[in-house]
Amino acid sequence: MATGADVRDILELGGGENDGPISKKDLINSDKKKTKKATETLTFKRPEGMHREVYALLYSDKKDAPPLLPSDTTQGYRTVKAKLGCKKVRPWKWMPFTNPARRDGAIFHHWRRVAEEGKDYPFARFNKTVQVPVYSEQEYQMHLHDDGWTKAETDHLFDLCKRFDLRFIVVHDRYDHQQYRKRSVEDLKERYYNICGKLTKVRAASGTEPKIYIFDAGHERRRKEQLEKLFNRTPEQVAEEEYLIQELRKIETRKKEREKKTQDLQKLIKAADTTTELRRAEKRVSKKKLPQKRETEKPAVPETAGIKFPDFKSAGVTLRSQRMKLPSSVGQKKIKAIEQILIEQGVDLNPMPTEEMVQMFNELRSDLVLLYELKQAHSNCEYEQQMLRHRYEALLKAGSGGVCGGAVGPGPAAVEAKEQIIDVVGAPLTPNSRKRRESASSSSSVKKVKKP
Repeated sequence: MATGADVRDILELGGGENDGPISKKDLINSDKKKTKKATETLTFKRPEGMHREVYALLYSDKKDAPPLLPSDTTQGYRTVKAKLGCKKVRPWKWMPFTNPARRDGAIFHHWRRVAEEGKDYPFARFNKTVQVPVYSEQEYQMHLHDDGWTKAETDHLFDLCKRFDLRFIVVHDRYDHQQYRKRSVEDLKERYYNICGKLTKVRAASGTEPKIYIFDAGHERRRKEQLEKLFNRTPEQVAEEEYLIQELRKIETRKKEREKKTQDLQKLIKAADTTTELRRAEKRVSKKKLPQKRETEKPAVPETAGIKFPDFKSAGVTLRSQRMKLPSSVGQKKIKAIEQILIEQGVDLNPMPTEEMVQMFNELRSDLVLLYELKQAHSNCEYEQQMLRHRYEALLKAGSGGVCGGAVGPGPAAVEAKEQIIDVVGAPLTPNSRKRRESASSSSSVKKVKKP
């Protein structure tokens, strides 16, 4: 027979406090208790795509919903408003003032607090003046005398430097060229800094080496001459210089490409030599029947020697046929060339993967790839040699035509020769010519491998 606890469990009523017999009120108000319990356990689920940290910032520990309007109850990171009190405002006054930096005694007016009346103008401290050295008659006669400069002219120079704060362009403009010799800006600078250096040496304490500024007037004159020449260039000269710079960049680019091709060719030749030495060493070891020394006497093969097959040294069971798979570093062109040669020679593409067969088949395909690369490099060199030979013959014909027709004038061949002389490394190949050359080299390399 069902008890009161069973009825409570079926009706999802809370126990503990009402463990007594079920009354009619409990059965009638059961729906209200359900809704109240459901509202108490209502939680907000984190939406998909939102990180947990962002969701934690939106909701508090009480699981409250986020506010609809931004609220701020703290004073942090807020601009504090001016707190106006009931104190008396400090009075201001329209008063005159003088600037100590001026020597003409000019009087100006501005608003200022009454408490600051009589104080110096606060912006006068920003007036900085250059300390121009002053020399005596005795110092000039002993250390500063110069045959190209008189004392009156030197005094005039230092007076202008002091008036215009070493602005030598203004000094040169205000210089009295009628009374004294005509001087350039570099001459004025050189005379001023030479006198400053000599006075610094003379007035320095004994045993010390003061720092002296040395003005190179010759370098400054050459700099201005070069700048003037650069400014006075014609548009034709500018265009010619840009053309020469572009041609120089092309030549450097082709030179780098040629050096890279040479290095790749040397690597291929070295790889071929190393592979042949390896074969000979293996034959010698097999003849002497010393298989245990094969690993020690085996020379190191560089990575560029044909195909580098991966070593399966990981733990676990592996199939020997996996060692015959070509690595992903081999391109599709090379794979097709290898398959074509193997089919023409009557070699099975998937032989029985015995230990010896796997090793020999991998070595065969590595040699085929190396041979394919050597043939391709050889065809490229032949193509470039033929192109350079044709260019050389064209230049010879253009030179002979220019000599024969010197009285008439240079023909179109001579103009073409001048344009081709600048290309000392070789003209860049067009995309069509490159594709043609690569296809021709691949077909020729495949045909030369065939048996006669």
